Amino acid sequence: MVFNEDLLNSALGGMILSASGWRGIFAGDEESKTGAISPAHRIIAAAAAEAFAAWLQERSSTAKAPLIIVGTDTRPTGPAIAEAVITALLGSGCTVRYAGITAAPEIMAYARSLNGQATGFIYISASHNPIGHNGLKFGFTDGGVISAGEASVLIEKFRSLMIAPDRIVRIKALLDKAEAEALKKVYAESAAVKKEAYEAYLDFTAQVVYGEGNIAGDDIAQGSIAATLNRGIRERPLGIVADFNGSARTLSIDKEFLGNLGIKFYTMNDKPGEISHRIVPEGESLEPCRLFLEKIHREDPSVILGYVPDCDGDRGNLVIWDEGAGKARSLEAQEVFALACVAELAHLVWTGELGYDAAGNARNKVAIAVNDPTSLCIDRIARAFDVSVFRAEVGEANAVGLARKLREKGYTVRILGEGSAGGNITHPSAVRDPIDTVLALLKLISVRSKSGRQGLFELWCDLSGRSELYHTDFTLQDIIATLPSFVTTGLYSPEALLQIKTTDHAILKSRYQTVFLKEWEKRKDELKVKYGITGWEAAAYKGLEEIRPLARFGDAGRGGLKINFLNENGIPMAAIWMRGSATEPVFRVMADAAGPDPQLERDLIEWQRRMVTLADQVTTEQE
Repeated sequence: MVFNEDLLNSALGGMILSASGWRGIFAGDEESKTGAISPAHRIIAAAAAEAFAAWLQERSSTAKAPLIIVGTDTRPTGPAIAEAVITALLGSGCTVRYAGITAAPEIMAYARSLNGQATGFIYISASHNPIGHNGLKFGFTDGGVISAGEASVLIEKFRSLMIAPDRIVRIKALLDKAEAEALKKVYAESAAVKKEAYEAYLDFTAQVVYGEGNIAGDDIAQGSIAATLNRGIRERPLGIVADFNGSARTLSIDKEFLGNLGIKFYTMNDKPGEISHRIVPEGESLEPCRLFLEKIHREDPSVILGYVPDCDGDRGNLVIWDEGAGKARSLEAQEVFALACVAELAHLVWTGELGYDAAGNARNKVAIAVNDPTSLCIDRIARAFDVSVFRAEVGEANAVGLARKLREKGYTVRILGEGSAGGNITHPSAVRDPIDTVLALLKLISVRSKSGRQGLFELWCDLSGRSELYHTDFTLQDIIATLPSFVTTGLYSPEALLQIKTTDHAILKSRYQTVFLKEWEKRKDELKVKYGITGWEAAAYKGLEEIRPLARFGDAGRGGLKINFLNENGIPMAAIWMRGSATEPVFRVMADAAGPDPQLERDLIEWQRRMVTLADQVTTEQE
């Protein structure tokens, strides 16, 4: 292939750079399974590594030769990108440890364990994007990706490198500068590094699931939540299935960690790179696991739960055995997050980290940090526990950053995450993790009431004012039935996706405000009579900032815009939301409505799509 400036510019134009990661199509087309990358993409990967190395060196006078950890998910282009990244890092004077295929939570736990030794990590992945995509995530050694503000600095540094007239010559020289022996040594040590990462992740997961004061193995303190969970599983054996879909979790801790608890564990698509269906663990991607669960449950009725991770293994949505229906079914992403919130808030009550006075008011400042399209179901759950909910713009880095900010203000934030994407982040972790999600549900199921001490599910039933729903032989389906009823548009469903021509989203939202106000006047009487909606309030979410009430919709810019619909008591009972994706070329919309009847959600999402489309047409015509 002839390589020139035009090819490099074209490849750069296809890259999306955001706090959630840098992504592009590295494999020719988005469904390609080739492992080869173009010379242009090799230059881009090397330049990204060069920018990160230079930035780390500038941040610390003692890090002139920073130690950087590199890992990949199981996409075919991962090794080729890793070669470019590692070579550029060595050429930049860095020390490199290469963990090979490693789940995102694993490399972050490893980086955390090396705090004071390592300086940062580069993780090669495009998360849930199609197989031909790939990209880069950057982080320090605090266990998470860099913040949105830090990402902006790094992006600007990268762009400045890529507009230099000598960019191709300079980066090729950087790649040639790396010593062959140093590169050979990095690869020779890769298996040992992977083992270190695995062990660090195994230990860290025990801290996350049980609380930092608990450890795994024979030294579990009697009476701790870890010991109680172990006893509960022994008394009521459980089994789990996993469709790894060839993800990085095929080489991670899942089998060992769950096996140590006495969980029976069955897997499918468990070879690295055996990506047999769509990567995003939503909708149709959960169907193979659902069918697998039904098959295994027929053979062993104690197997009641399954999960499907995405390619980098940092999120995983669930399928469950539904006793009432007599078959397996998939859980919606928002439903999964709601269950995790119930579990982890009840965990805090069980351990005494969240207590109440005689009037039932919380004595401790506890909060949940979520993204803006997370369902209002979470607010209902939080109200039962008397804890607060705070929202940030979409992006895992934003949820993590908001949680850190809240902790600085004295809040305990054990659980956070992006309810719209499923999974959860459990402190002290700073990344979603399907193991943490599965263990949250296992705690709800297995930490049961005994010897006068309430279990997690009974605590939830009492605090939510529905103690009559608790019985000693409850099932997972009984727990799910106690969640506040909401119907929410899945953010990866066809109804959630729009193609918008307007490039300036602030202008789009300003035009949308005009459309919405006219529509509201037309529909407000109907909405009151039909659904009990009596008012509305708009909010914008930009990074960690929430602007509420929002007077000018255009002030949301490229961030999230949400309209909460209020009942006669001023309590939000439904919502509509919009935001352009920072990692995909799509514009997303959503509706969220209280109650089990899908009619209001269907009405709102159709209305929202129509209003956004009208605003886009007005804007496009004026442009």
